Amino acid sequence: MMRRHTRSLGWVLALVAMTMFCLLGCWQLQRMQQKQALLQAQAVAATQRPTTLSRALDAAGPVHGIVDHGRFLSGLVLLDNQIRHGRAGVKLYRPFRSDDGVVLLVDLGWRPLPADRALPDVAPPPSPAAVRGLLAPAPAPGLALGPVTTPAGPQRWLASRLQADALAPLLGLPGLPARVLRLDPALPFGDERDLDLLPNTLPPQRHLGYAVQWFGLALTVLVVALVLEWRRRR
Repeated sequence: MMRRHTRSLGWVLALVAMTMFCLLGCWQLQRMQQKQALLQAQAVAATQRPTTLSRALDAAGPVHGIVDHGRFLSGLVLLDNQIRHGRAGVKLYRPFRSDDGVVLLVDLGWRPLPADRALPDVAPPPSPAAVRGLLAPAPAPGLALGPVTTPAGPQRWLASRLQADALAPLLGLPGLPARVLRLDPALPFGDERDLDLLPNTLPPQRHLGYAVQWFGLALTVLVVALVLEWRRRR
């Protein structure tokens, strides 16, 4: 009787482990597909003529080339834990209203932080201003732990992630889209930046490699369970 219970418990544990490994493998495949789709959308946008923010937000696809004009609004969001050139820093975001009335966050670039993590003084960009760049999804938040923002001075917030519904009330706005405008690095204002849509993150190929590893672990558990069952029967 004891052997039968031990055998049943062993198979339950094996099935649980295989299920978890398969779910993790599927999640890695999903992340790979999401990133491949984003890079493909960027490649398509590069072949099309830029459009305005209002038209791009109504169009299909997550990425669009943008040429527009408008004004920067008050408020500054400093996105924490942004790595560039091996250094920790913040990305600077300001709300922008186009002449058509579209309001969204604009990525003004990256600035390093000193060892004491003193936040920088940031001069406002020229306003009104002509802008161009890429309308793209906001940076992936990773694990959503802790508060979204902490106050960092008058009309300034240090953010752990760009969560539109949490940032809009702080900035005195009725709402914000989930996408941001990534400014062209050639524009003569803002900080250091580029149009890389997958910074500080794994490329699609790495996700595929991790998926293969998780599925391999699931197969290993199955093989071990079958071998033990075969030995028991003998």
